[in-house]
Amino acid sequence: MVAAAFAGTIALGTGVGVWAASDGGGGQPDASARQSSSGRAAGTGSTPSASPGPSRSYPLSRAPRTIPAVRSHTPARGPGWTPRPGGRVVVSDPELADEGRLIAGELGLRYAGEKDDVRAGDVRLALGGGGGNEESYTMTVRNGRVDISGPGEAGVFYGTRTLKQEVHGGGTAPEGVVRDEPAKPVRGFMLDIARKPYGETWIEDRIRELGDLKFNELGLHFSDDQAFRIESDSHPEIVSKDHLTKAQVRKIVALADSRHITVVPEIDSPGHLGAVIAAHPDLQLRNASGVPTRGAVDISEDASAKIVDDLLDEYAGLFTGGQWHLGGDEYQALTVRDPQASYPQLAAAARRAFGAGATVADLATGWLGDRAATVRAHDRTVRAWNDGFYRGTSVRPDPDIQVAYWTGKEIGARQPVEYLSAGRKVLNYNDEFLYYVLGQPQTFVYPTGQRIYEQWNPRVLRGTTAVPERYDGQILGGSFAVWSDFPNAQTQAQVAAGIRMPLRATAQKLWDPRTPALSWADFRGLADRLDR
Repeated sequence: MVAAAFAGTIALGTGVGVWAASDGGGGQPDASARQSSSGRAAGTGSTPSASPGPSRSYPLSRAPRTIPAVRSHTPARGPGWTPRPGGRVVVSDPELADEGRLIAGELGLRYAGEKDDVRAGDVRLALGGGGGNEESYTMTVRNGRVDISGPGEAGVFYGTRTLKQEVHGGGTAPEGVVRDEPAKPVRGFMLDIARKPYGETWIEDRIRELGDLKFNELGLHFSDDQAFRIESDSHPEIVSKDHLTKAQVRKIVALADSRHITVVPEIDSPGHLGAVIAAHPDLQLRNASGVPTRGAVDISEDASAKIVDDLLDEYAGLFTGGQWHLGGDEYQALTVRDPQASYPQLAAAARRAFGAGATVADLATGWLGDRAATVRAHDRTVRAWNDGFYRGTSVRPDPDIQVAYWTGKEIGARQPVEYLSAGRKVLNYNDEFLYYVLGQPQTFVYPTGQRIYEQWNPRVLRGTTAVPERYDGQILGGSFAVWSDFPNAQTQAQVAAGIRMPLRATAQKLWDPRTPALSWADFRGLADRLDR
């Protein structure tokens, strides 16, 4: 833990609690010595008294108040830092120009580029120092300046998010040193744009929100039974009327990149392909009686694999991040009592491919492996829903496919420990806490930020029970998800408002899974102040 690594730091539970009761940004002098040596009230725009008595007597600073909370703050005595007219943002490395321009614009400062000189009021961004975590950073407020450094650009960017929140919430960045890094490398938000179209502007607003909260993934589920929502050159016939153009997607991806957010695409297969089937009805799976199976393609047909691979290959050039979601869930052929009898063509294909004892589940496992190979050829890391992994198959799913664990309600459901004990890496999409399903169908209810904040952490993968701590290293992180089962149940504005506090609670628990120092009421109040 970061907090344990630095002697002399203020533990978050103490620092935040005390700062909450203070009058300002944590670095203000006490009432008897509130004036700075310049004669102005430090950290404020107030006018000093006629004959102020200059004083350098400052109390120890208090830990910043941000969402997510910083992991460690070493206090110091001093006035802190407040943006002033004419102040500069400078960088020591040209790679940080984007981060420098962004924070300069947000704080009303001038971006001055690469500079070696030192001026009072500067914010300096630099690469270097710290450990091996590219998302870690150190922020030092001292001598009227702010220095933010980290081993990677992402960490420096997160340092600027901390500075932005400190100034926005309290006016002043408190004196001292913040050392910070996330507990989990995957901190995501998934959006179902297939069943409900979301405008480009709405998605871009969420990216800015996610960046400020130090999320680093945006999942886009853009293909389902109801619609296919992104322009396609290889198969334009499958694209729904209301869709994003590739130019719009490139803008979304570029904005996400600027906030160090990876956009993770999902083309779910072999189920949830109704939009593809509408244009290619010959690919639809039918049972032994000839009855079509909703949303499912016939994976015994080579043409089914070809169209999905065409799309995977095409969109690999559009989504430039290193992650890909293959779906794999709810293939209806495997929800019946006897898949081999109900779908004899699938059973026959399984035997041809994998031997006499092979089953439909083996064939579906092979399908997932083949799609993973297609995506892996584009140097992507692959994940699939937990109910796309089947028990007792002779064909084993590739060991490097990550498990996106969302439910324990499917037929043959397995506990998360089964995946973890097999050595798999797991991502937490726990539908008890992290699923915002429009219209609240079945047993779903809209999740609350308070429940996430008080009861969930990344080891709570299923239901409300945490897996043993020894598996913590295999849990890469998690994702809050918006699903559009009943798309008209809420407007886009209502969705944005409904997920506001759940997103903030999720950000807090993925950055630091420990019990938060602030009460829920105080956390909510902090969010309200930061969002003003």
